[in-house]
Amino acid sequence: MCTMKGILDRFEGNQAVILIEETKEELIVNKEGLPRGSAKHTIFNLEKANGSYQIASIDLTQTKAAAKKSASLMDQLRGKKKGSKFKR
Repeated sequence: MCTMKGILDRFEGNQAVILIEETKEELIVNKEGLPRGSAKHTIFNLEKANGSYQIASIDLTQTKAAAKKSASLMDQLRGKKKGSKFKR
């Protein structure tokens, strides 16, 4: 059994698309098959057995860290001054 990470990229109708960056694969599951609390950009611990992936759990630590980093970057972008650098 192999363990790796996947991130919930998007929803397409009633299905969720999870990207597995390590193997450059997509895992498509029904929304009902997601763990409670799953949302876009949630990071999952995945297990691969017999050629298919299963969601083992949500990686809360990495999900929260990624959300915090994203929020920090957005704050920095919003904080940048707009307009010219030159005095008038």
